Amino acid sequence: MKKNKLSLIAGLMMAVLMTLGGCKTPSGVTYFQDFDTAMMVENHARQSIRVRPDDKLQIVVNSKDPQLASIFNLPIVATRMGQNAQNYGGVNSGYSSPSTSEGLSFYTVNAQGDIDFPVLGALHIEGMTRGEVAGFIKGELMARNLIKDPTVTVEFVNTGVSVLGEVKTPGRFLMNRDEVTILDAISMAGDLTIQGQRDNVKVLRKEDGKTQVYVVDLTDGKSLLSSPAYYLQQDDVIYVEPNDYRKRETTVNGNTALSASFWMSVVSVLTSVAVLIVNITR
Repeated sequence: MKKNKLSLIAGLMMAVLMTLGGCKTPSGVTYFQDFDTAMMVENHARQSIRVRPDDKLQIVVNSKDPQLASIFNLPIVATRMGQNAQNYGGVNSGYSSPSTSEGLSFYTVNAQGDIDFPVLGALHIEGMTRGEVAGFIKGELMARNLIKDPTVTVEFVNTGVSVLGEVKTPGRFLMNRDEVTILDAISMAGDLTIQGQRDNVKVLRKEDGKTQVYVVDLTDGKSLLSSPAYYLQQDDVIYVEPNDYRKRETTVNGNTALSASFWMSVVSVLTSVAVLIVNITR
């Protein structure tokens, strides 16, 4: 009888140790878990941002003859280009005519993919990169003998992505380069919180009038770099889903079974039971 009771005590204590031992560090926290030192990984084909309808652009023409170049510039643009485009991402505007806000003028691409450029008239630029738009306008100016040595600068004004969910600073962020990756966007949002699911990040993208959903695994570097969602496009939405622990926090006492105080209570009760049994067996 005494031996059976001692076996029961040992079994209870072993169960507690096994349960506590199972509370190990989660394996889904570290990024790029499949990467080894100095390994080579093939990226998905690089995707530059291309002009779409409703995009807003700053376009400035310069040359050795500033007075001649000024004919092809909106008056305020030439003097206010140094301002931060972050201030103008949410400005309302028309279709193809230039718009202004706080001294900055820009073009809005209309539904047909055109802008109305000074002297040159309607220019179809949909689907072009910044560099291609600059080259196209430069070529038109030279082909029509309007200016001999133009330098054309093109910048996106309102192009950005939204980062939502379990990140430190969710919000909309402007894309200030031709190529922006999902890692760039997550970095701008301050990285994922510890409660974010790194293996189930969703990227929502509008394509041909429909919304395409891509699932990205940040813990798997090879699949991440080969994903079509690795390079972002304007207006992409990145959503970081909360992990199970975070989800349970939305309910009353949802994480009671995982809290330190809970396990301390379990150990305390089992210890009391063990002491009681030992006293009985004496």
